[in-house]
Amino acid sequence: MAVARTRSVALLGLAGSIVEVEADLSSQLPGFVIIGLPDAALGEARERVRSAAMNAGCPLPNRKLTVNLSPATLPKHGSGFDLAIALACLAASGEVSVDSVDRVVHLGELGLDGRLRPIDGILPAVLAAVRAGHDTVMVPEANAAEAALVPGIQVIGVASLLEAAIRHGGRFDERPVEPVPALVRSDGGAPGLVGDLADVAGNHEAVEALLTAAAGGHHLFLLGPPGVCP
Repeated sequence: MAVARTRSVALLGLAGSIVEVEADLSSQLPGFVIIGLPDAALGEARERVRSAAMNAGCPLPNRKLTVNLSPATLPKHGSGFDLAIALACLAASGEVSVDSVDRVVHLGELGLDGRLRPIDGILPAVLAAVRAGHDTVMVPEANAAEAALVPGIQVIGVASLLEAAIRHGGRFDERPVEPVPALVRSDGGAPGLVGDLADVAGNHEAVEALLTAAAGGHHLFLLGPPGVCP
């Protein structure tokens, strides 16, 4: 029996909490279980992680893996725990350094091909890691520039699970990987189109209320069908 642990971050709005990701490898019948109040997307990490590890060239052992997300009472959602789960499992199986994985906070979603996909909320997540006293975070390469905006922490950007495993001491053959690009948001309009309150015709009171709320950081309550004043 072998146990390894690393850390990730659970976000509730913009507030982040450190989550300890523990992986236990036992000699029971093959299986993969995630416990610790995961949501549906996080529960699906079982399939993402195992397929990603296989296709990346650092497969997980065909044994019973139990992953615990602690504290168990804290709700956890999203796919940003994938990298931490995969590396904790690899460390439990002896494929990467247990000590190295334990020192780093890991954030990132895995694709089935083993590449790391960027995630939302990287800035508040890294900020939460710094406030909790951690000094190193590993993120998808597409999130590295945003994560580096937080002072006082070392950011390691990786393109794939294989690269992450090698950085943690895994003895695997390197493979060239094309990083997944950063997500491009679109509002459905023309590319590059940015709205401006100066373009709003009429509704002077509503525009003034929006500007005042934005300038002062105040809450704003919108009530009624589109077109009414706040």
